[in-house]
Amino acid sequence: MIRKLVLFTKGIETLGFFSEQMGKAFQKLGYEVFYFDQCAEYDSFSKLLWFCEPKVTAVVSFNFDGCRGEDYMIDAKGVNFFEARQIPLINIVVDHPFYYHKFRPYLPEDYAQISIDREHEAYLKRFFPEIKRGPFLPLAGTSLWKPDTLPGWEERPLEVVFTGNYTPPSDFEHTLTRINDEYTEFYYGIIQDFIEHPHMGMSTGIIKHLEREVEDINEEGIKECMPNMIMIDLYVRNYFRGEVVKSLVEAGVTVTCYGAGWEKLACRNPENLIKGKSLDSLGCLQQISRAKISLNVLPWFKEGAHDRVFNSMLNGAVCVTDWSHYLQEELKEGEEILFYELDNREALAEQIRSLLADRERWERLSCQGYKSAAAGHTWADRARRIHEEILCKIP
Repeated sequence: MIRKLVLFTKGIETLGFFSEQMGKAFQKLGYEVFYFDQCAEYDSFSKLLWFCEPKVTAVVSFNFDGCRGEDYMIDAKGVNFFEARQIPLINIVVDHPFYYHKFRPYLPEDYAQISIDREHEAYLKRFFPEIKRGPFLPLAGTSLWKPDTLPGWEERPLEVVFTGNYTPPSDFEHTLTRINDEYTEFYYGIIQDFIEHPHMGMSTGIIKHLEREVEDINEEGIKECMPNMIMIDLYVRNYFRGEVVKSLVEAGVTVTCYGAGWEKLACRNPENLIKGKSLDSLGCLQQISRAKISLNVLPWFKEGAHDRVFNSMLNGAVCVTDWSHYLQEELKEGEEILFYELDNREALAEQIRSLLADRERWERLSCQGYKSAAAGHTWADRARRIHEEILCKIP
């Protein structure tokens, strides 16, 4: 029976924050939790040796921490530490799986992968059917408040906030044009298809072009090509992130952006774009708590959700986001959340102005959004599902 858990911190800040939130929930469920400090790997590893007990310990990781071929996790025979100790590893992958093909050889034998988007789950099933899959678990949120302490309308000086970095699409051009004109045309053809059809899934769009334009390509060839398409994903998500913010500031809406790179967004009426500093996860939650509206642009999760959605709702800001099929199923549009269309950005400014002009409606959305997210979209909820659907079933 599993009663001890290993989680990872001090790597990617956001993922460490997620781990800490889940760790608190796991402790309340009765688990003893060890946090592996990735900034002190060897010292932490020596402590890990004493903590891990076969048959009673498991790992809950994000983005392949602990199984990406780290030197300190591999013995002289090339065997992963957790495999050698017969410790199951559960890995939550928060990006598209095509970012991580290279880690497949390092996965321990007792391994389960959790997808945060159903398109990612389908991709895994198609190209890596040998990998055991856990339940679909979308990203979750964290609240700084109890219901009766949420800051109200008067305590929120920011009208619209966006928390996240921005990279100009031009920064990816060198990679996209590095081979020859034929490849460049191929890559930009896929990008243009996504710009014209922003509801198309990333896997769907790329595979469509590979099958149509690469002669005699087979299933294995598609699988091998997919990691070469990462720049397309980065280009498209940053393109739309910039275009959505630009559509608002050019329409006269003030948007405060916390994150790196926003000084590089070229737009008319730049006085409406307030550039805040880069923040950690806690800092983002604090600024969302000061905003009436929290803007979201999904990082191409067409069958899932981003933590920014639930963070917004759990901290009392009304979330205004492009939609995904999952969000449409899970949340009530116009009651708990507001959706906009990526291919009709012109209407977004009026949506926001209308909401800011109607305090009663804003209060209704803020209240219902908080209740909905608190009822099932916290990291404690995700920890409970891992406990019930995976950990409790390990013999």
